Amino acid sequence: MLMSEPRLDARAPGIWTVVLASSAGTIIEWYDFYLYGSLAVFFSTLFYPANDPTAAVLISVATFATGFVIRPFGAIVFGSLGDRLGRKHTFLLTLILMGISTTMVGFLPTYSSIGFVAPVALVLLRLVQGLAIGGEYGGAAVYVAEHAPENRRGFFTSFIQTTATVGFFVAILVVLACRLSLGEEAFRAWGWRIPFLLSAVLVLLSIYLRLKLSESPVFEQMRQAGKVSRAPVRESFGSGQGLRYALYALFGATAGLGCVWYTGQFYALYFLQSVLKVDFLTANICVAVALAIGTPLIVVSGALSDRIGRRPLIVTGLLLAAALYVPIYMGMAAATAVQNYVAVTALILAQLIFAALVYGPNAAFLVELFPARLRYTSLSLPYHIGTGIFGGFVPLISLSLVSYTGNIYSGLIYPIAVSVLTAIVNVFCLPKAAPAAASGEREAEPTAERQLA
Repeated sequence: MLMSEPRLDARAPGIWTVVLASSAGTIIEWYDFYLYGSLAVFFSTLFYPANDPTAAVLISVATFATGFVIRPFGAIVFGSLGDRLGRKHTFLLTLILMGISTTMVGFLPTYSSIGFVAPVALVLLRLVQGLAIGGEYGGAAVYVAEHAPENRRGFFTSFIQTTATVGFFVAILVVLACRLSLGEEAFRAWGWRIPFLLSAVLVLLSIYLRLKLSESPVFEQMRQAGKVSRAPVRESFGSGQGLRYALYALFGATAGLGCVWYTGQFYALYFLQSVLKVDFLTANICVAVALAIGTPLIVVSGALSDRIGRRPLIVTGLLLAAALYVPIYMGMAAATAVQNYVAVTALILAQLIFAALVYGPNAAFLVELFPARLRYTSLSLPYHIGTGIFGGFVPLISLSLVSYTGNIYSGLIYPIAVSVLTAIVNVFCLPKAAPAAASGEREAEPTAERQLA
């Protein structure tokens, strides 16, 4: 007999405590992960030889990308732990791992002090960060979803979806505050370390909040019934049915999601700084303002998906991005030429609207695609391949295309192509006997539970 998920009253304080503790920790993890991203162009002058500035920027951005390469491995390791041992303790462990690695970046000597040992150590710490974030997202998304009432799952899980954007926003704010308060010279000499060292304080606060949480009621029910998977990796990807769902999640959702998210936020920032030569402060302020305005739209999109389904919003966001990226970036170049940074900010915000449409419903979409006993593992791997590999390499691939072709808009070819591919797969390649929830219907447990259990 199949288990149904507990139905909780959304008005009770329990669900909001779950959302707050889960989101706070995940925000801090994304803050840690994206600190380097917000400083990648700046770090090119600290951790790499300065004799070729263009190469230094590309290598620095590539170092940012190494954190994404390791994320799928983190998804397998921690996803398997989460499905075998429980959600709570697994994503508590990822938080501690992230906090230690980020704090250590704040103590790293630069290239001028220890030569090539500096970038090697930086890459190693980025790999640890990627391993940690690979286990964090899936745990937080599953944990909230398994507490949320089924008819509001999109709304409550959308708060987890905001955490990456909020983490990036907080990282930019902290960097800007340090740079403006300390001045350029002090920030370059030692002030850049403060945002990384601050991570230790934030992580301790989040650990305190998470220790107050109990285990997911769905996992507890499975544990008591003896239904916990003993080999979640093999069960998730070792069967044809499980593999089909994982591939559908990757190519029908998360690959396009990653490209749309990283184009609208990181590539927009790097495009302003490296291609249009906008100064560091102005570029970061434009992105920060757009993030402040656009982030709540993720929650709006998640709530809307409870009414009209996940797939229509995801596909709409992907197609709008593919159709409008080129005119948006042409508009950014034109606005920059006349120093109209209000227009630049508005054009970045337009990209965040596309990201909100795709990203807001995605946690609920993925949770509902897989059975409870396997979902930590099953959703984490395609999510981190899609966002970490397809999305995380957007800045590197796009800036490399611009450098190679000399055409400042050629970098958009990659995110446009992946967005179109993902939309097509989402619409036309849904596996047979697909989960009812993925196609807009609502059940306590998705039909996938019946297909894969």
